[in-house]
Amino acid sequence: MKKAMKSRDAKEFIEKAREKFSIELPKKDRYETDESIVLINNEPAFFYHENELLPTLKFILKNDILKKITVDMGAVKFVAQGADIMRPGITKIDNGIKKDEIIAVVDETHGKPLAIGKALFPAEEIRAMGSGRAIRNIHYAGDEIWNI
Repeated sequence: MKKAMKSRDAKEFIEKAREKFSIELPKKDRYETDESIVLINNEPAFFYHENELLPTLKFILKNDILKKITVDMGAVKFVAQGADIMRPGITKIDNGIKKDEIIAVVDETHGKPLAIGKALFPAEEIRAMGSGRAIRNIHYAGDEIWNI
């Protein structure tokens, strides 16, 4: 059930988002919570996963705040079903990705975000890998968070 955030809680949330993602969220927007999801102007914008604040794909579509890993079109179907991202499907890796960093997974044709994931290795190690899991899929188009 949605409930409006108190002014103090909204300020704390805005500050937390700024610290973690270097983004300025408008103070005048309407902030609500629904379980572990934060809605801004009735749109799911952030959620908590394992006590960590993460942006939703819908928010990422409008705000480019994460480093990216690009996957080939053969991987899209699997990513869209919640599969982790395997090294062979990765075609491009942004520089500076660190282990455990939250990243956006995008398709190579349109560059649209497909998933939010957590890097299991730093960018340099992922590039050097020949196979194996590289990114843990946390939130993807079509999951419960997407469908809110």
